[in-house]
Amino acid sequence: MSLKIYLDGKFVPEEEARISVFDHGILYGDGVFEGIRAYNGRVFKLKEHIDRLYDGLHALMITPAESKEEMIKVVTETCKVNNFSDCYIRLVVTRGVGDLGLNPVKCKKSSTFCIAAQIAIYPREVYENGLEMATVPTRRNHNESCNVRVKSLNYLNNIYARIEANLIGVPEAVFLNSEGYVSEATADNIFIIKNGVITTPPLSVGTLGGISRQTVIDLARAKGYEVKEALFTRYDVYTADECFVTGTAAELVPAVKYDARVIGTGKPGPIFNDLLATFKEYAQKPEAGEPIL
Repeated sequence: MSLKIYLDGKFVPEEEARISVFDHGILYGDGVFEGIRAYNGRVFKLKEHIDRLYDGLHALMITPAESKEEMIKVVTETCKVNNFSDCYIRLVVTRGVGDLGLNPVKCKKSSTFCIAAQIAIYPREVYENGLEMATVPTRRNHNESCNVRVKSLNYLNNIYARIEANLIGVPEAVFLNSEGYVSEATADNIFIIKNGVITTPPLSVGTLGGISRQTVIDLARAKGYEVKEALFTRYDVYTADECFVTGTAAELVPAVKYDARVIGTGKPGPIFNDLLATFKEYAQKPEAGEPIL
């Protein structure tokens, strides 16, 4: 069955969902996006996703046609018209149509589209047995060159790293920043656990402020775990008791091997398993998301 895509104020069949080749989102990666999940008839942390989207738009000086309230409805209606209660959602706002020049002021009107579909980032055995990761040569974008807190359509930094992961033969890569500190994976935030303390890199190191990342921090602290946002290096990952990554599409995934070194016991650890169960339970609760009306 053909999906229905929201495109600039109306829903169209997926085969008719087209944007101009002169859109600067295509020509220059000029725009922002959000990856969002729906669980059990509710869009998970939708307000937080929309707030992050609009922060990125404000930083890029892009004015969408939709207000925040209207954008929330765009997302929920996209799920509704496709009869999805559990799905992955991609919300995109581009700079819009301009000329072949770089100047963004030539683009007079932004464009918005929203897709609801199914997605599987990793096979089931990765969630059960753990993920292998490796450091790659590509460094994370410097905050003052292309700040990663703007979730922009220009994802070449991440794609370079994923290409390198493919060449190494591992399913996920880990970025270091320009100073050699661990930043994040190509599409996920990273956590390590040592002596019961959970640590994740601070946003200042070149880390996206992940919605799942913050949810895990909040849930872990509510359960009494000590959680720190602190700098760490590859050595700290090598010697961790447990490691895992978080992301909207991937959710929570245990990491059991890094740079060919086994992490901890080489199996998903007890704290990870506790947090995974807690996250799954929380994701089903009414307060976790916006209802699909």
